Amino acid sequence: SKFVNDKWMIKNGFLNDIQEHKPWWWNIKVQKLNLSAPLILLPEVSCQKAIDILQEKGYDQAPVVAESGLILGMVTLSNTLTSVLAGNVEFSDPVTKVTYDHFSQIGLEDSLGELSCILESNHFAIVVHEQMQFTGNGSSFMKQMVFGVVTSMDLLTFVSRNDKK
Repeated sequence: SKFVNDKWMIKNGFLNDIQEHKPWWWNIKVQKLNLSAPLILLPEVSCQKAIDILQEKGYDQAPVVAESGLILGMVTLSNTLTSVLAGNVEFSDPVTKVTYDHFSQIGLEDSLGELSCILESNHFAIVVHEQMQFTGNGSSFMKQMVFGVVTSMDLLTFVSRNDKK
């Protein structure tokens, strides 16, 4: 039934957005949100250390990224605490045991309209940027870099602060 859902079709690139009355911010690029640099956790961080870091830094969530740059998912403070308190994981277990591996990504060059569609069904999106990297022998590859984590509140704050009325 997804093929009859225009928002799903737009989000997955199968249909161009043909909305006639887009809000003023619809075509602005995600990079204009001026997101702060994300807090990144490596997969070997323990659940206890993740809780400590998130609380100390004042974050609710953080991407878990392998040293290779592969984005493994997102860890949230509430899910980590709930899992530990329920006995599903130990404080000493790696944070990957409580990592959400289903997440949406959006690029810096994508529009706030696309972001809005993602945030209708997701609590957050990981903002990524592709970067070309070269090895010592001159070969190159594209590597995704986590640029930030964006929530509905980030979008709402941007729109309300810059409202064109």
